[in-house]
Amino acid sequence: MAEYPLPAFHYQVDWGGSKGTQVGFSEVSGLTIEHQIIEYRDGVSKEYSSVKMPGIPKYSNITMKRGIVAKDNDFFVWLNTTKMNKPERRDLTISLLNENHEPVMTWKAVNAFVVKVEGPGLKSTGNEVAIESIEVAHEGLSIENG
Repeated sequence: MAEYPLPAFHYQVDWGGSKGTQVGFSEVSGLTIEHQIIEYRDGVSKEYSSVKMPGIPKYSNITMKRGIVAKDNDFFVWLNTTKMNKPERRDLTISLLNENHEPVMTWKAVNAFVVKVEGPGLKSTGNEVAIESIEVAHEGLSIENG
């Protein structure tokens, strides 16, 4: 039996919001982990190049977009919880689903908090759905495959 890569369009996001924890997002991006490079060379090294070592991990902010629904201000409510440098932190779970709607790959972001909420671009001649986006920073991203 042939194995095919998973499609990227069937996923769910558990974000700990007030209307149940699963919200439909039209786009999720920023699921990135990067290790910063440490370069070192001691003075008696016979090599003229430095040694490279993995350093502190760096996590990109996660951006999630969804269509605006009347009387749903969850993004702004979460953004406004930031008072005196004490944001409301949540754990996010983004799951890629198979055809049976079961998670086959999961990204878990810990201690996420809102850093940006962006409203839609309004255009009098447009015919698109109004999309809002939320950008969250977090303190770690783990990946579970399978």
